[in-house]
Amino acid sequence: SACKECHRWQEALNLLESMPLAKVHPEVICYSAAVSSCEMGSQWQQALCLFEAMSSSKLYPDVISYSTAIMACEKGGRWQQ
Repeated sequence: SACKECHRWQEALNLLESMPLAKVHPEVICYSAAVSSCEMGSQWQQALCLFEAMSSSKLYPDVISYSTAIMACEKGGRWQQ
């Protein structure tokens, strides 16, 4: 969330990617925060990749995850995605 507020979406992605190396399993809220950071950084494609990555991590997106992904598409002018 701190990365989101500072528009530092790359750092949010780095943190998410480093979690398994630290033997920490990211939860849905971690993915949602990273998606939100991408949304704030106008990185709608990356936001959708993260959203889709939740499924491959055997996590189920929640309402917040869906809303954040939708906002990322809308902000990128890709609301039909």
